[in-house]
Amino acid sequence: MDFKELDPVLHSQLRLAVMSVLISEQEAEFTYLKEKTNATAGNLSVQINKLKEAEYIEVIKQFRDNYPQTICKITPKGEAAFQAYVNSIQSYLYAGKRK
Repeated sequence: MDFKELDPVLHSQLRLAVMSVLISEQEAEFTYLKEKTNATAGNLSVQINKLKEAEYIEVIKQFRDNYPQTICKITPKGEAAFQAYVNSIQSYLYAGKRK
């Protein structure tokens, strides 16, 4: 059995949680991600920046009713990376079942 290497960018609980939300929602506001992941604002910001640096998400900063708003949007590269990560995990889960 050949185990695939796991993407180090996605192999973090919080970054994986953010990507999981974005896979289904396509885009989400920072406060929504914070609520869904139970992360602190500071930690979430750091992890979002890492996903942005990897070009897995796009971060849009704008104002809404005079309040700053940060929206995170998954990129095609991010979708492909997430799918590859899921496939890699599945190869681990089903390794013992194949003959």
